[in-house]
Amino acid sequence: MDIKNFIRSFKPHATPLSLAEKSRSALLAAAAILLLGYAFKYAPFEYPPLMLGSMAAAATLLFALPHSPMSQPWPLIGGNLVSALAGWTCFQLIHDPILAAACAVGLAVFLMHTLRCLHAPGAATALIIILSSAQFHATNWELVAYIVTANIVLMLLLALVLNNLIPGRRYPAPHRHAQLHADAHATAVSIEQSDIAWAASRMNSFVDISEEDLAAIYELARQHAQSRYEQALDARKNPRA
Repeated sequence: MDIKNFIRSFKPHATPLSLAEKSRSALLAAAAILLLGYAFKYAPFEYPPLMLGSMAAAATLLFALPHSPMSQPWPLIGGNLVSALAGWTCFQLIHDPILAAACAVGLAVFLMHTLRCLHAPGAATALIIILSSAQFHATNWELVAYIVTANIVLMLLLALVLNNLIPGRRYPAPHRHAQLHADAHATAVSIEQSDIAWAASRMNSFVDISEEDLAAIYELARQHAQSRYEQALDARKNPRA
């Protein structure tokens, strides 16, 4: 193990965001929790305040990383629903709260991976159902489902409205297909990590991946493209091979 690199890995990654963008993210997250809290304060049912915990985590994703795959509508909806199901199931079947909590989080992560709706706050939803077991003990599953669904719907509406009020933000993030055009007459250049850092800074949006990982992905893609080109060239030279 390279000790220097290991110690260096503890350093915070650079976040090339303007102060204005950081402030917008903070204000939007605070506004979302404020509106959500007041909405449930006057709800016609008893709302466990602890349930706001997973929504605070969701607000971090939705308003600080609105273009992240984990922040999109399907992960928000599916991730919280299947996690709630995992939490309720483990609460009903396992009497030891610590074991139930561990199983609920593990099952939630597995279900979210399987259904392609990985959403980190979903695991918190599963855990909160276990931690609120005393309050949910006399509650039927329909009311729990209603509370979780109301959480999701209101947070999604807030994300759709608040994010799209900010210039430069698009929520949900569009599916983009970047078409790369190669110029046969252009001089070959090598993209360095500093170029990736510059490009990230121009986006003024938090990219949920480190510059080092982006550079590694680019290098792997370049090697794969080179290999594909060489295989195609060999196939043309030896059509019967």
